[in-house]
Amino acid sequence: MTPTSSDPDSTSRSPVEQARAFVADPRFPCVGAKSALNKDRLQARSFGRLGSPQATRALHTALRDFGRQHPDPGAAPVSFMALFDAEPMDERAFEQRLWQQLQALHAADRAAGCGWAAGVSADPAQRHFSFSVGGRAFFVVGLHPGASRLARRMPLPCLVFNFHEQFEALKASGKYASLQKAIRARDLALQGSINPVLARFGEASEARQYSGRAVEAGWQCPFHSLHETR
Repeated sequence: MTPTSSDPDSTSRSPVEQARAFVADPRFPCVGAKSALNKDRLQARSFGRLGSPQATRALHTALRDFGRQHPDPGAAPVSFMALFDAEPMDERAFEQRLWQQLQALHAADRAAGCGWAAGVSADPAQRHFSFSVGGRAFFVVGLHPGASRLARRMPLPCLVFNFHEQFEALKASGKYASLQKAIRARDLALQGSINPVLARFGEASEARQYSGRAVEAGWQCPFHSLHETR
């Protein structure tokens, strides 16, 4: 059972309403997302078909605006949820489409003259990698109906963009470990196991976590930066 599957009216709601209800469900484990929702710091918008040129243009503009709205996001969690049209996809298909969308976003970013975010690597094989839009670094979380992890099984395909600097601030303050412990405990209660792809922030490339699929040990990220990697 997914967090929202017990609600018979969920499919009659708008995409944004479905997404907010998914996060608000008491069983949903990510306490950071819940905090963002409760403090009105969670933005959600629909963008059409995942990976389409129209979605890419609109999402690129929205993420740059989101970055400008939060030049210093502070300690309270803040997230941007990009919602896409419902279509059947298993985990591998979603993973492929996720990276196609991020590659297209990066191409749009490059065409707009935006440099890669400072302080993070543009190489997804490096442990300091983080995705960049408009010169800001984001940790991306993919959710979709075909996810094997219940915490990621949202009714619609969705990409959540979280400011990388907030994770760094949590780590520096010593609060990251307790937050991670709380999320893992709630995930264990929801599914009976902890997501095997989760790593401590900064200890492995976060690219391995984006799609939610338990990627293989030798997995290679399909993303290629148009900037010089560092």
